Amino acid sequence: MRIIRTLVVLILLFMPITPQVTLAASVLDANETQINFEIKDNLKIDEGVIKDNLLASAPYNFEGYVPVKTPREIQLDKVMAKYEEKRKNANLPDGKFTINASAYTAAADECGKSDGITASGLKVKENETIACPPAFPFGTKLAIEGMGTFICEDRGGAIKGNHVDIYVETKKEAFAFGRKNLEAEVIF
Repeated sequence: MRIIRTLVVLILLFMPITPQVTLAASVLDANETQINFEIKDNLKIDEGVIKDNLLASAPYNFEGYVPVKTPREIQLDKVMAKYEEKRKNANLPDGKFTINASAYTAAADECGKSDGITASGLKVKENETIACPPAFPFGTKLAIEGMGTFICEDRGGAIKGNHVDIYVETKKEAFAFGRKNLEAEVIF
């Protein structure tokens, strides 16, 4: 009997509080759902800010922003600038053409040194560096079918005509690559 009496007293004590808690919870929910974010008249959309209906690089779209470049990008820009005139005046193939591709490493037995510095002064980088014939100025970009985009950064004694050497990290990769005739296209 005492237990029932205690429960009834507790229920009577909490009855005045329960509606207030319930009401407070519903008010919080109501405030959250009533917030309306409408920006129509004063929204300025600069070119390149919205891409595929998503904000692209939103924190960095202010006027005067200059992206920070890596040391390699800075060095690559210097090489590109140095050979830009040669690239403009070069007689490069239009459209797709066939190249005879092989792979090389920066090993001393192949290059005579093992520091990985190319003839252009850049350090070799996998999936980017290729050794091109002299007809292709340094900085020329080639899109190679099934491989990606590469930049002419190196030369070699055996690199003549349509032969191109693609830099890879290991000799195992170079031997596995072998020689292939691939389609390529100058993109810059």
